[in-house]
Amino acid sequence: MENKTNATEKVALPKPAFIMVQMKVKSLEDLNQRYAPFVFPILQRYEGQMIAGTATPIVKEGDWDGNWSAILRFPNMEAAQNWYDAEEYQPFKKLRMEEMQVEAGRVVILEGF
Repeated sequence: MENKTNATEKVALPKPAFIMVQMKVKSLEDLNQRYAPFVFPILQRYEGQMIAGTATPIVKEGDWDGNWSAILRFPNMEAAQNWYDAEEYQPFKKLRMEEMQVEAGRVVILEGF
């Protein structure tokens, strides 16, 4: 028997997830030396990638205090949350939050379309 899919049936594809980051770090050089080289391999293990990052975003509306902004992409919400909560990421999250940032940053996880 042949298995046909009705043309009106939609296959539910996983929705990507994005993590948006805004930070005010003491030193971008320090961020690039003490944080990024160690975090990117962990990010890749959770199928994440940095798709945008800049020290100079163009702010069109509202306040965007900080000197580093980034967007990370993951295959789904679960992967994004798993990366953020990953045991091997925790020391670097603590380093970022407690030593590298001038003030609390903003990190949000968004489900894509």
